[in-house]
Amino acid sequence: MKYINKLLLGAVSVLFMASCVEDSLLDYRVDKPESVVQQEYLNDYDVLKSYVDRSASPDFKLGAGVSLNAFNERGVVYSHIMSNFDEVTAGYAMKHGAIVQNNGSMNFSGVEKFVATAQEAGVTIYGHTLAWHANQNAEYLNSIIADREVEFDPDATVEVVDGIKDYAVDPFDGWFGGPVTPVVQDGKLVVTNTEAQPNFWDIQYHVASGIPTIVGTNHKVTLRIKGSTAGEFTLALGTWGNTDNKTISITEEWQEVTTEFIGLVDNSFVMIQSGNYVGTYEIEWVKVTHQEAPSVIVPRYIYESDFSDGEPLGGWGNGSTRTVVDGELLMVNPSVVNFWEAQAAIDFPTPLTDGETYFLSMKIKGSAAGAVRPGFQDPSDYSSGGDFSAISFNTEWKEVTVQTTVTKESASRFLFSYGDFAGTIYIDDLKLYFEESANSLPLTPEEKADTLSWALDNWIAGMMEVSKDYVHAWDVVNEPMDDGNPYELKTGVGKTDMAADEFYWQDYLGKDYAVMAFNLAAQYGSPEDKLFINDYNLEYNIDKCKGLIKYVEYIEEQGARVDGIGTQMHINTNTDKDKIVEMFNLLAATGKLIKISELDMGIADGVITANATEADLQAQADMYQFVVEKYLELIPASQQYGITVWSPLDSPKESSWRADQPIGLWNLNYYRKPAYAGFADGLSGN
Repeated sequence: MKYINKLLLGAVSVLFMASCVEDSLLDYRVDKPESVVQQEYLNDYDVLKSYVDRSASPDFKLGAGVSLNAFNERGVVYSHIMSNFDEVTAGYAMKHGAIVQNNGSMNFSGVEKFVATAQEAGVTIYGHTLAWHANQNAEYLNSIIADREVEFDPDATVEVVDGIKDYAVDPFDGWFGGPVTPVVQDGKLVVTNTEAQPNFWDIQYHVASGIPTIVGTNHKVTLRIKGSTAGEFTLALGTWGNTDNKTISITEEWQEVTTEFIGLVDNSFVMIQSGNYVGTYEIEWVKVTHQEAPSVIVPRYIYESDFSDGEPLGGWGNGSTRTVVDGELLMVNPSVVNFWEAQAAIDFPTPLTDGETYFLSMKIKGSAAGAVRPGFQDPSDYSSGGDFSAISFNTEWKEVTVQTTVTKESASRFLFSYGDFAGTIYIDDLKLYFEESANSLPLTPEEKADTLSWALDNWIAGMMEVSKDYVHAWDVVNEPMDDGNPYELKTGVGKTDMAADEFYWQDYLGKDYAVMAFNLAAQYGSPEDKLFINDYNLEYNIDKCKGLIKYVEYIEEQGARVDGIGTQMHINTNTDKDKIVEMFNLLAATGKLIKISELDMGIADGVITANATEADLQAQADMYQFVVEKYLELIPASQQYGITVWSPLDSPKESSWRADQPIGLWNLNYYRKPAYAGFADGLSGN
């Protein structure tokens, strides 16, 4: 019995000691790390698409941007997308630059596989994009509107005019020597000699000067001439001490007299020596030409405007103004002063070519008869760089083309001087250009538009043919509006840093390029397709949002159908929430389907992934939740197409898009971030 009692006592002692150990362990318990707690919390969420309220928004599509190749591999990207999203948008592989080859053929093999893979995954495809200025095969598009080669007979020659002096419009300004002075009367140069001189060179003068000639090349000098009596005199081409001389005959009838010369210098005068001729002779014009292999003379424009953009010329002086009204430039001068005291100007970024001949072409009229003086100027000291002839005008439109040679290497300004005319000068279709000899001919604007209309038709028809059985929503026109002029379209005109894949359809097809694109998408697609226009920064630049809405109205006024508007929303945690609300209200008021088409979010100030704090990530979660909630609150359910997360994962360091920024709902290891919870809570309303 004693032995048994001792055993019982020992057992009780052991139990007591065990109880003490348990109490001791509870006193020193270690809590789970916060990161583990947070990850367990995030892991408790269901897949993302489960939070869409299908009863409230039965047609809502939760989408994701994907790499076509990665998705087609049917690996982790495929599984991730299939589990969490309803729809996919290919980031690049359905764009013109990815499909159209340099010879114009189209390779749709990747798209065909993409469609099959999406069908297998049970997700829809949002087509991206049909008409854009970026990610285009610009090399091909530029090649089909490039100058076309002109074929010539290898034995053919053409006459090239080296210089012409027409006394109907030109004064006599050449050198002369002897007792007789040439004068211009009724548009003709008149020379009268009453008695024969001892030598033929005793009367001599330059009938034309400054003619560019080619050493060793045959040149023809042609004069339209007649005399009071028949006779002969000497005609010379060259320069002092180095001329080729010929004898020509004239009659009492007007005739064109042509004589051939060898070019001896590269800058010649045409000289007449008529000391032995007695009587009066008249010259209407003199022309110097030579023969060479055929080529095409191509205008190279340094300025061209029909003023349809509303931009006037700059200018100054005498309270004068320069405005554009109904696509015409109006230069108004209130009173008569010196002609240089009221001017309109065009400044060029680089100087013009010294010695080059430039042409000015335009339509002009005035509120009364008058004249304007065009010319080039060196703005550093306001000296002349080459003046055109004064251009007269009256109250009726007339077309004029004049030319001059730039005389100063630092001339970089074109001027209209009109201070001596009081009233309004109207100008349209203003062009400044020089000419080049080429073996190709530029297409006209109409030819370029026709060619590109065909190319756009061919591209959209091809894409629809391979995808229309499964793809029923399209980003038809992407990013049309200009950031600096948000009510106008983007343009490549004047850009000096054009990317290799940049091509602006609108610069050739005009404002109706989008009308054409929407009509083609409707023509070649399926009747149930939803056709969208899409742009960025609509929540940042409210005027751009309004400009896009105005453009949609214009497109529909021209008869095309626009079903929806996409707002990209590449935003940050500090994006203005009030502007987001204003944007959603403006878009909702259109009555169109509204899609958040490319949503991603960076941390304020561009914080990279490694530097993002818990507070940063929570701010991101809060903003994601705000955006989703406001979309569901402010866009009526019948207008909610859905939301596409452009980058589900954070951006890698080597990415071309927001590199090394924590923009996604998952990190690069596919772990959910607080942003996931914010997005899911925004969808569920909890």
